[in-house]
Amino acid sequence: MPRSYASAVLNAPADEVWAYLRDFGNIADWMPGPETSLIEDGGPADRVGCVRRVIGPGDSVFRERLAGLDDAERTYWYQVLEAPLPIRAAHGHLRVAPVTGTGQAFVEWWGEFSADAGDEEAMGRTLSTGIYATGLDALAKRFS
Repeated sequence: MPRSYASAVLNAPADEVWAYLRDFGNIADWMPGPETSLIEDGGPADRVGCVRRVIGPGDSVFRERLAGLDDAERTYWYQVLEAPLPIRAAHGHLRVAPVTGTGQAFVEWWGEFSADAGDEEAMGRTLSTGIYATGLDALAKRFS
């Protein structure tokens, strides 16, 4: 399975960044592109098993299920249930760690997916650059 990856150092403590990011439903508040995001059943946004619906430009829909959340490790992982991209069996991970020497936060976002051979390279770039890096850049500005 191809793996896409992006990381950033944010000018805020890891605990503060994690307190914000652990809300699985707030992605439209910080990620450029999505117009709205919500937890489908209206339940808690940190409940393992909840599904977020992210609506983007042109009414594109992503549906993602929170598969795990670990506050001690400041990480969550999710399964992509539906996406307007030619990918299958996709899952993502987001992790926040302290940069001990500076008090900043190191944030990683990565995912793995399957795609037809002709789509793999483009989808790898789309996820790494168009989604993960773009989102982390927006977070860096939010916490600057």
